[in-house]
Amino acid sequence: MKTGLVLEGGAMRGMFTCGVLDVFMERGLVFDGAAGISAGAVFGCNYKSRQPGRALRYNLRYCRDPRYCSLRSLLKTGDLYGAAFCYDELPNRLDVFDRAAFQSNPMAFYIGATDVRTGEAVYHRCEDGGARDLTWMRASASMPLVSRPVEVDGHTLLDGGIVDAVPYRCMERNGYERNVIVLTQPAGFVKQPAKGLALMRRGLRRYPKVAEAMAVRHERYNRQMQEIAAREADGRAFVIRPPEALGISRTERDPKELQRVYDVGKATALRVLDDVLRFLHPGGETAQHA
Repeated sequence: MKTGLVLEGGAMRGMFTCGVLDVFMERGLVFDGAAGISAGAVFGCNYKSRQPGRALRYNLRYCRDPRYCSLRSLLKTGDLYGAAFCYDELPNRLDVFDRAAFQSNPMAFYIGATDVRTGEAVYHRCEDGGARDLTWMRASASMPLVSRPVEVDGHTLLDGGIVDAVPYRCMERNGYERNVIVLTQPAGFVKQPAKGLALMRRGLRRYPKVAEAMAVRHERYNRQMQEIAAREADGRAFVIRPPEALGISRTERDPKELQRVYDVGKATALRVLDDVLRFLHPGGETAQHA
C-alpha cells in the first residue's frame, strides 16, 4: 500500500508545514510520494531534496529583502514575490537547492496549479528539480492579482490553491492509499466568501474562469475539509493541523513570527510522531530511514 504526503498551501502559514517536515526528515520518515500546492510545493520540495532547515533558513534571512517580496517588486516586475530572485538567484546561488539529491530520491513529487483558461487544476510530476520543475513551483505559488500568470508546458497558470487547496485527490488518483495530510488551518476552520469580488473580477477580466473559481473558492475549500475529515475518520488519512489559528500574515516579514510558526509546526509534529508512524506502518514494521 503506497503512502503519500499531502501539503496544503497558505503562503507564510507554510512555515508550520516546514516545521512538520523538518521533524519528519530528522526522524527519517519516507513516503512513496508527495503532492504540494503553492507554499506546500515551494517548501515541500525540500523534503524530496532532503534539506531539513533550508526553507526556514532562507525565509529568516531574506524575508525583509525587497527582491524576495515587496510592493517594489510588484510594481517593477508584476510579481509580489520576485520571480528572478525566488526561482533563480536564491536556489541557484544564495541557498542552493540540491538538485542531485532531489533527482536521486525515488519519492514522486507532484505540483498543482490552476489553468487560467479552463479554471481547472492541472498537475505536474517533477523530474529533476531543474528549471522546468521550478517554473511549475512558481506557477503553483503565483497568487492572483499580485503575480503574472506563468507559461509552462502549454498551460497558462496561477496559484493551485484557487481550485484545489489540498491535493489529496491527486494522490488518490495516483494510487496513494494512506496519506498524511498537513493542513495550515486549525480544526473547525470555515473559509468565508472572498471580499471585494467586484474588484477581483475587474482585475481578472482577462481570465473569467479564474474569477469564477475565486467566487466559489470558499465552497470548494469547505467541502474539501469535510471530505478530509471523513477520510480521517475511516482511517484512510492522518491529518496534522495547527492547534489554533496561526495568526501570521500571508506576506509576513518579521523573522520572529516566521520562527514562531515554524516552532509550532515542529512541536505539533513531535507530539503526533508516534501516531504517524503507527499509521504509516500498521503492521508494526520499523520506520524506514532516508
